[in-house]
Amino acid sequence: MTSIKQRIFFLIDEEGRKKSPWNRFFHLSIATLIWLSVIAIILESFQPLRGKFQWFFDAFELLSVFVFSTEYILRLWTADLKFTELPAWKARWKFMVSPMGVIDLLAVLPFYLPFFFKFDLRFIRILRIIRLLRIFKLNRYTRALGLFTNVFYEKRNELGITLFVMFLMLLMSSTIMYYLESDVQPKEFPDIISTFWWSVATLTTVGYGDVYPVTGWGKLISGVIAVLGIGLVALPTGILSAGFIEKLEEGNKEKEKKEQPFKFCPHCGKRLPKPEDT
Repeated sequence: MTSIKQRIFFLIDEEGRKKSPWNRFFHLSIATLIWLSVIAIILESFQPLRGKFQWFFDAFELLSVFVFSTEYILRLWTADLKFTELPAWKARWKFMVSPMGVIDLLAVLPFYLPFFFKFDLRFIRILRIIRLLRIFKLNRYTRALGLFTNVFYEKRNELGITLFVMFLMLLMSSTIMYYLESDVQPKEFPDIISTFWWSVATLTTVGYGDVYPVTGWGKLISGVIAVLGIGLVALPTGILSAGFIEKLEEGNKEKEKKEQPFKFCPHCGKRLPKPEDT
């Protein structure tokens, strides 16, 4: 006989939605609440709406926190059924430190922290911004976000190398530009750290307002940095694009295998007819 704990696990588990309509309904409801929560956070930033409907935003936030907190507690409680090879406390700890477990906790933590600690208004605003992390909870319920996470994880080494090269480029360009321009423009290039931001803006080709080099060597180096920035900034995009294509091709191959597991007869070696030929 199925226990209450097992029923709850089958209801909230990601794999259960393939078998149970109630599980699919649960995940659809949570995904809808996540989107509504994010929309409410955005609408609350409008002063006229906040002044007129603050009571609604507060009530909806309470509802969201209650549902997300309950979901987190249930997932923590049933973690030993998900990680059956581990003892109960290790299974719960594994869930707590997993990426999705951390995101689930951060989705509700900003609501509870002010009750235990005193923060100034600026820090409370930062905590409210953290609520937007709820959108990453959709990783459980949408294939697209899960695909992006897998691609990002698999390409982490290539992305790390690219980001390291970009950092070296920024450091070198900001140092060179500081020594070239600081004497002529001490206010615009007062130190290497301030010049670092100029390098970031130039390397990403978004510009840096009225701050630009005026010396001949400064203009030359700035032009080289801008040209190199076009290629360097495009590298992570190319890496992620290639990863997406690989994942999509893998998905198509798996689909073809399910539709027709064998192209050749495993016994005689003859080519099997295509489905449309039969």
